[in-house]
Amino acid sequence: MKNTRFYLSLSLIVCLTITAFTPAGKIKRHSTRRIPIDNTIIRLKDTTDNPYSIVIDKSTYELKVYDDEGWYATYPVVFGSKDLGDKMREGDKRTPDGNFKVILKKINKDWGPELLLDYPNPTAVQKFNQRKAQGLIPKSARIGNGIAIHATRPKEEWTVDSYYNWTDGCISVKYTEMQDLYSYIPVGTPVTILEK
Repeated sequence: MKNTRFYLSLSLIVCLTITAFTPAGKIKRHSTRRIPIDNTIIRLKDTTDNPYSIVIDKSTYELKVYDDEGWYATYPVVFGSKDLGDKMREGDKRTPDGNFKVILKKINKDWGPELLLDYPNPTAVQKFNQRKAQGLIPKSARIGNGIAIHATRPKEEWTVDSYYNWTDGCISVKYTEMQDLYSYIPVGTPVTILEK
């Protein structure tokens, strides 16, 4: 009888311990098709059934993914310049503020998975032209392009842990985490980059 109570008590403790360390809520599964990572460029048409959107907050160094049920995932990120203000012109290493969308998925030879954004879009061009007209940037300045969400180099994930801004204006995610993000974010995903 004493042994039975002992084993019942032990079983109860084990069950409670396992339950205490099991995350609450349902497990979310990616509802988009997975695209294998290789050395190809992937161009897909915008999908109307895309449940995802991305919000990048420069002040917190975070990229948050939302789906049709709300918050989905958070990834730490770094940017270009230490100056987290809006991109003014080509070569300033700043990350642009505004609303964009993913227009291309590709594998970069240096840092792997990449989600190219539609910068400059018409709103960015309008801001750029206004700044030129106001004399905030030189008349000879160019707007730039090629802004993307991409991985660090495989052995340089420390840049994200150390908040070391190293890109030319892109958003950089740890190499291992970018593979995950790349696997489920489709072309056409809206991306909002918030001011500092």
